[in-house]
This record gives sequence, structure tokens and C-alpha cells, in this order.
Amino acid sequence: MMNRNIVYFAVFFAMLVFVGMFQSWTVAFSIFNLCLISAIMALGVNIQWGYAGLFSVGTTGFVALGGVAAVVTSMPPVQEAWTTGGARLLTALVFAGATIVISVLLWKRMTKGRIRGFVVAATLIIGFFIFRYLFDPAVAEIESVNPAAEGYLGGLGLHIIFSWIVGGLFAAGAAWMIGKVALGLRSDYLAIATLGISEIIIAVIKNEDWLTRGVKNVNGIPRPVAYEVDLQQTADFVRAADWLGIDTVLASSLYVKFSYGILFLIVLGLIIWLSELSLNSPWGRMMRAIRDNEEAAAAMGKDVTKRHLQVFVIGSAVCGIAGAMLTSLDGLLTPASYQPLRFTFLIWVMVIVGGSGNNWGAVLGGFIIWFLWIEVEPLGLWIMEWVTSGLEDGSDLKDHLRDSAAHMRLVTMGAILLLVLRFNPKGLIPEK
Repeated sequence: MMNRNIVYFAVFFAMLVFVGMFQSWTVAFSIFNLCLISAIMALGVNIQWGYAGLFSVGTTGFVALGGVAAVVTSMPPVQEAWTTGGARLLTALVFAGATIVISVLLWKRMTKGRIRGFVVAATLIIGFFIFRYLFDPAVAEIESVNPAAEGYLGGLGLHIIFSWIVGGLFAAGAAWMIGKVALGLRSDYLAIATLGISEIIIAVIKNEDWLTRGVKNVNGIPRPVAYEVDLQQTADFVRAADWLGIDTVLASSLYVKFSYGILFLIVLGLIIWLSELSLNSPWGRMMRAIRDNEEAAAAMGKDVTKRHLQVFVIGSAVCGIAGAMLTSLDGLLTPASYQPLRFTFLIWVMVIVGGSGNNWGAVLGGFIIWFLWIEVEPLGLWIMEWVTSGLEDGSDLKDHLRDSAAHMRLVTMGAILLLVLRFNPKGLIPEK
């Protein structure tokens, strides 16, 4: 079994080497870095589903919160925006939080009846109008500050590595609030709830320009590694590239991607180490017992809802960390790019193909599926070029077949998923 698992990873790295030799090493390193991030996302979903059987389809929202963390943690603050409307906006947010807390306290402490409902409803309605009175003018003032390049509050100006931790905290906080409401529901209702809340998170990120510039995107997010231009202007680096016989521009690109890969490998290694410790601990055995038979676990005195909340928060935090890492790799936040196809469906395919309940299976699934997601389209185009080589240029059939190469990604993902579910439903590396 162990030898077979080693062969799986060896085949993946052989495919990367093949890409490096026949396409470019820049592409190979880029794919590998994204494979590492995808593996971390798959680990987060595997913690929820493989450990506890929680069917959540809100991964996109948690990944997006990680991206927001990169902005609010690492971008420099926009001083003029803070001066014009920052204080009023913070006052509005604090007031909104206080209104919710007061409403909850009133609901808990007042005697059940119509009066309680009326008082709580009145508190929320009045608080909402006061909040909007404070919030709307502050937002208008902030978004009017150099809207072409800024128009938002900016961030704290901290090192980008801190945003990875903050991304996990953001996602964990959102998961806790979702879990307190939704984890008492049946599994199908939990899936619907997490999907809906994920779309709400994306809608907020797209429309609240004061926070993330909305669809105008945030560019220039700081990097945790050097910039290629700086390396190309460094005498020692140029001499090293010349000594190795590599073009300076190519060497700088490879160095940056290799540096990202080292950082991402460290994070992946730390997460999988902690995941293995937890899975093989009494806590992990308890979670699998709850997954396999909730009624029996509850009869043994286990608080099923509380344990579900724990694992839901942990898995979401891992996805948030991956989201912050992805944004720091791209160097920009594009809210429109957070699509369920990429950040929910594809991650689930990784977990299913790799083997749910097995951390190494989730990592393998993240590697293989993302590699295929990137490489299938150019491979499909090559195949279509070969198939249609005998047809006349400009023929409708040739043009149609060549245009169909763009759909190879979806066809391949569906075919892989069907084949695995039919012939190896436990995945490539099944749970022991």
C-alpha cells in the first residue's frame, strides 16, 4: 500500500518534470505552487467531510475571506480615507455590533411572549436605521477619495505572512457564526445554508468598495518573496545567473516561484502534520465515530453538535489560510474570480479522487486534479490539431473541433469523477 502511494506521487512529479522539459520550467513551478495551495484547500474540506461527514459547499466564501485578510492586513492604509470617513464608519460598525448584542441579551433575559418579540424587533429596526445614518455618509466619503486608484480604507501595512494567519481567523469566525445556526440542521440543509452564505460573502466583497474596492480589484498586494525586477538589478544575482548560464529574466522568475514553493511547502507540511496528529488522536477517533453513527456517539455522551462545530471551524480556517496564500501569490484581489466551480466543486473532486478521510489522499487529489485542470486544455488543443490535420483550413468541422478544446477541462473532470466513483469509490489513497 505504501509503495503504491509513493508511486502516485512519483507519477505526479514526473508529469511536472515533463511539463518543465517540453513547455517551460516557469510553467511547471507555477503549476506546482498552485497545486500546493489546492492541496491545502482539499485538506480543509477533508477535515470537514472526511473526519466528521459534514457536507459543506461554502468553501468559496471561506477562501474569499482569506483573500480579504490579505488586503486588510498587508495593504498600506489610505490616510485621507481614514481622515474623512474612517472614524464614522468604525462608529457605525461598533453600533451595529452593540445592537445585535443587546437584542440577543433581551431575547434571552425577557419573559417569553409577544412583548419580548416586539421589544427585540423594535431594537433591531431602530438600530438598523441609526446604523445606516452613520454608515452611508461615511462610505460615500471614503469611496470618493481617489476612486480610480484607492477609494477604500486600505489595510494595516503588516507583513503579508501575517495575513495567512488572519485569513484563517476570518474564515474560522465566519464558520463559527454559520455553524451556530446551521449545524443543527440535516446534512442537506447544511449544504444549502453554507452555499447561500458563501454567495452572500462574495456579494459583500464585490459591492463594499470601502473594504476591498469591489470589482475594481486591489492591485499591488505585497509579496512574501523578492520581486523579479529587484533581482534583475542585483549584481550578485546577475553574476550567479551568468555563472549558471541562465538568462537573468528567466532566473529571476524561477527564483521567485521556487521561493513561493518553499513557503507553501512549509505551510502544507505543518498543516498535514497537525492533521495527522489530530486524526490519530482520541479526538480524531471520536470524530470518526460521530461520522459513522451519530446516534450511537450521542448515546455514549458525546456532544455531537459541539464536535461538529469544532471540526467545521477548523476545516474552514484551513481554507481561509489557503485563500490568503493564493491572494499573496497573485498579488491582487479579484472578487469576481471567486467562482463555486473553482473553489468548491473542484476542491470536492480533489477530495473524492484522492480519498476522503485520508489526509495524504486529499493532498494527492489536490496535486493531480489541479495539474489536469491546467494541462488538459493545451493537451486537448494539441489532440484536436492532430485529429484535424487532414482537414482543410477554414472548414466548419475543423474549426468546431479546435474550439471544443476549451471544454476539455470540464469533460475531463467529469470523466475522472465518474471513473473513480465507479471503480474506486474510496479514492486513490483510501482511508485506513
